Amino acid sequence: MAAITAALTALTGTALSTAAAGAMAGRTTTIVVAPEGNDRNSGTADHPVATLTRAQHLARESSQTSDVVVELTGGTYSLTKPWRLTGADSGRNGHTVTWRALPGQTPVLSGGLKVTHWKLRDQASNIYVARVPKGVDARQLYVDGALAPRASLTISRDDVKVTRSGMTIVNPALNYLASLPQQNRIEVESQNSFTDRFAPVQSIDGSTITMQQPAWNNNNWGYDTLAKPFAGGTLMLQNSYAFLRSAGQWYLDPQAGSLYYKAPAGQDPEASDVELPQLTSLLQIGGTYDHPVHDVAVQGIRFEYSTWLQPGTSTGYADQQNGAFLASAYPQPADVLTSCQSGCREFEAARNDWHQIPAAVQVSAASGITFTGNTFTHLGQVALGIGNDANAHASGVGLGASRITVYDNTFSDDSGAGIVAGGVQPDAHHPSNPAMANKDITIKDNLVTKVAEDYKDMSGILSTYVTHAVIEHNEVSDLAYDGIDVGWGWGANDPGGSTDYENRGLYDYQPVYSTPTTLADNIVRYNLIHGTKKVFHDGGSLYNLSASPGTVMEGNYIYDNHNTVGLYLDEGSRYVTMSHNVIQDAGVWAFTNASSTNNTNDNTFSGNWYNTGATQVATGSPHNNVLSGNVQVSDGDWPAAARQVMDQAGIEPGLRAATGHSGPAPKGSAPHTRTP
Repeated sequence: MAAITAALTALTGTALSTAAAGAMAGRTTTIVVAPEGNDRNSGTADHPVATLTRAQHLARESSQTSDVVVELTGGTYSLTKPWRLTGADSGRNGHTVTWRALPGQTPVLSGGLKVTHWKLRDQASNIYVARVPKGVDARQLYVDGALAPRASLTISRDDVKVTRSGMTIVNPALNYLASLPQQNRIEVESQNSFTDRFAPVQSIDGSTITMQQPAWNNNNWGYDTLAKPFAGGTLMLQNSYAFLRSAGQWYLDPQAGSLYYKAPAGQDPEASDVELPQLTSLLQIGGTYDHPVHDVAVQGIRFEYSTWLQPGTSTGYADQQNGAFLASAYPQPADVLTSCQSGCREFEAARNDWHQIPAAVQVSAASGITFTGNTFTHLGQVALGIGNDANAHASGVGLGASRITVYDNTFSDDSGAGIVAGGVQPDAHHPSNPAMANKDITIKDNLVTKVAEDYKDMSGILSTYVTHAVIEHNEVSDLAYDGIDVGWGWGANDPGGSTDYENRGLYDYQPVYSTPTTLADNIVRYNLIHGTKKVFHDGGSLYNLSASPGTVMEGNYIYDNHNTVGLYLDEGSRYVTMSHNVIQDAGVWAFTNASSTNNTNDNTFSGNWYNTGATQVATGSPHNNVLSGNVQVSDGDWPAAARQVMDQAGIEPGLRAATGHSGPAPKGSAPHTRTP
């Protein structure tokens, strides 16, 4: 645009160049895509193209001189590989590129394979089988629009004894495991106090189960481990044909290309919509720090059917918290099963190398990106990842997300978190390049419900190291773990460090920083959070971790959190204000994880209302946390100001009406559930 303007100026003067630039700024090029189109077409409404790839080529040709709107007609766009937008797909010279649904229609971007031609294999057990391409693997199956459970068997922790190499079977009733085929596809899942861990079997010989490495070692050191969870939890064996014991379960044999399904009584899967995910991501928006993707909007598109295969590999899923996991082998002490079940110096060497679960829709090295009115459903991982670490982005470039808006979308029936913004590795909190900083991310008026269904340790919305994240007017519900979590790092990366982590040995492997992290000035307000903590008790419905100067959490309404913590300030939380929130029926309405060595200091709880629950906030020196003007109510007698918060929390009224959502729960009554 600059070159064109300069040429016009040279020919006819500044006035003409300004007029020409204004005319060009008002131009819009429309490109239409339809599944039944033809890529030899021009892309008009009467002659649509057929593929996103062709539309993308046409958009690049026009984005330098006009706004571009790519309209997708209704129907399913079956992806054979992830759709990728790079810096070349940006709006240029002040223009924008919008990918959107044709009004009144629903385009579906699918990474799934529709499974048909089912045959009854075992009449007594009502198990059916269907052929799928050999070599295709997946950790999810969706039947008639719902996630189906993998074949699994719940066992007692007393049935086995954990060893350095695996487990010893103690309960003779499990001796049959040694006779099972494809033992290296069997997995152990351990649901603990705040971690959800997966490790695959290598082999079973008699009563000896040998596990794959490094998955087994990594799941058995640190905190809340598989070997010694802080408060017990469910232990399961998964992913064997022999475990097909409950209706609705399934098992996939990639080597044979066979998919098995134990149908409920009276159901013939041939009459159902059965979808097997094949892709591990659907949309990748990623540029470089010098040439980020910018000025792109995505509107009204349905993203569905993806999977994430890493937990079934030899790396497993050695969860540490909220989707961060160990992905490599590390030296361990010989007595790790006794010396490192609540941390140890060697474990700290791994902390800065934790990875993040990659998202089905990924955004990094990008600015001015907007998601509006989309649906993210039936996804086998995190739905939307914004500025995560490089290891979570197929582009190989992480972080660097700014001016990102996520507005009026629905996230449901996903295996990981709905939204994860920010990274966890050093460049996330102290960027080596200023362009890596994540900032100005708005998450507003979204419905996030029934997510983290497989990786249950994840919250509905997680924002880690972000400057000025605004998370407001969302409804977050039906979760095994937390509702909305902000922050990362346990205070270890804040100025001056943490005595806790000095004692644990972390600073043998990283510096004590003298400057603040990028975590600051975040706003979490007017959210409706309910139906949380269904599996894990450690954590909070609304949660902060580490110092976050200028951060305010206000006007949120929390209820039905299974008698756990409502407002939770974890290790190192500082300078956070929690005000005018309503917390209903919590076990602990306000909590600070404060000790003399972890700097959970200088926070304020003011003007909140609660009807039940303990107050566990460390006030006085050295913490100086402040409790001010908080009110406990009884018999559902909420003051008018509290009722106003309850009415206003969640998706804004105009959007509730447009999408058919109901309002917040009646004050003091049984909770309600909105449907996506």
